[in-house]
Amino acid sequence: MASLGGPDAARLEVTDMRGDVMPLSEQEQRLLDEMERHLLHNDADIVSAPSGDRTLSYRNLVYGALLLLVGIAALVSAVALGSTIGAVGSIVVGVIGFAAMVVGVILAATPVRRTGPTAVPSGSSAKRPAPGSASFMDRMNDRWDRRQDGR
Repeated sequence: MASLGGPDAARLEVTDMRGDVMPLSEQEQRLLDEMERHLLHNDADIVSAPSGDRTLSYRNLVYGALLLLVGIAALVSAVALGSTIGAVGSIVVGVIGFAAMVVGVILAATPVRRTGPTAVPSGSSAKRPAPGSASFMDRMNDRWDRRQDGR
């Protein structure tokens, strides 16, 4: 993987608004290299960190999004039909639509408990799942780990 800094990398230059090229100073180059190393280290920690026993449910995300759309439709219809259904009816439909939107967002954003074991076996006894059965994020994490290990 090519990096921005390091002994084999080209020296970075900054272009100002007029198009003039200004090379980075030694201190700026060292700071950029340090920030890059820190970012790579922290990103690897975030990707490999366990997420706990709670996760978002796709079913709840879909139901929440649908409820949000129903709420928006109710608000729009309350405004559009305000003169037809009267002021009180318009307010009632608007409040119901707003409540539906709030419930939809809460439903979509609330994590649910995972079903099944949460403990991951450690060491060499842990078997790697077959390529077809691994989740998308597991495959991406494996690719990231291989890239970081230089394999």
